[in-house]
Amino acid sequence: MDGGDGAGELREAALVALGQALRAEGYAFTTVTPETHRRVNARPGAREARSLRDVFGWSRPFRPDVLGARVWALLEQAGALAECGDGTLRSRVRFSTLGAGLYVHSAWPTSQKDAVFFGPDTYRFCALLRQVPGTFRRVVDLGCGSGAGGLSVAGRSTEVVLADLNPEALVFARVNARLNGAQGVHAVRSDLLQEVSGAFDLIVANPPYLADEGGRTYRDGGGTHGMELSVRIVREGAERLVSGGTLVLYTGAPVVEGEDLLRTALERECRSAPLTDVSYAELDPDVFGEELEKAPYSGVERIALVALTARRV
Repeated sequence: MDGGDGAGELREAALVALGQALRAEGYAFTTVTPETHRRVNARPGAREARSLRDVFGWSRPFRPDVLGARVWALLEQAGALAECGDGTLRSRVRFSTLGAGLYVHSAWPTSQKDAVFFGPDTYRFCALLRQVPGTFRRVVDLGCGSGAGGLSVAGRSTEVVLADLNPEALVFARVNARLNGAQGVHAVRSDLLQEVSGAFDLIVANPPYLADEGGRTYRDGGGTHGMELSVRIVREGAERLVSGGTLVLYTGAPVVEGEDLLRTALERECRSAPLTDVSYAELDPDVFGEELEKAPYSGVERIALVALTARRV
């Protein structure tokens, strides 16, 4: 597994060891949507952490005596302790479980522009990838974030490339590969495939798909309604598949007056691309309803979760 150097390597080693320590304690946490997280943490009895799940799952402020000496030391070594100003502290990282895996990512709330998100979309994306049959020589996960998507197929792949523009995402992706014992994994800073060489027999992506007014990397898909990255992935990915290779895109689609705007755009791309067996399915008709109150979504009646799969001719 490739990585950084110096202080970066020490930070990553501390995060790996922290994850191992949590696993040894039997830690498990399923990460929910930000809105559910906010509501649960707003309950009167949930203001301060009393357990490892409170600290590393619910991202609650904690007193020093909540953590054992080993976990405290590793959190400090990772540079992941933040002071709240009232005698409490917070962890800058969260850990989520997905199947048998444990994954580190940014703490809630993910308000920073370089935050690395992990949540319900991650679970659905990995479930979708489990349905893709076969074994693979080269796989690339575009906009990999925590790396969970690419790592979910690493056990049946010779090589997995985790690509992201966000350096913080690559840190977490490398840590998660080591923490979960994945082999043949490489993390590459790249705008989609621009800095990635060669062809692939599986290209997967769960890109940002919202029009985010804060410009957060993990949310903002570009363009009027956040569709730009999804369209680019199909356009550019089709050219980098080997013959018979598969493209899997899990993303969001704005619907206006009954028309799925992403589907319309992707149908145009697929007609001009060397793709066959194209399938487009709506997985959930209505997500992120709160976004419809924001300016970029005036006129949008719903945001749907969709999946496109296709093969290279």
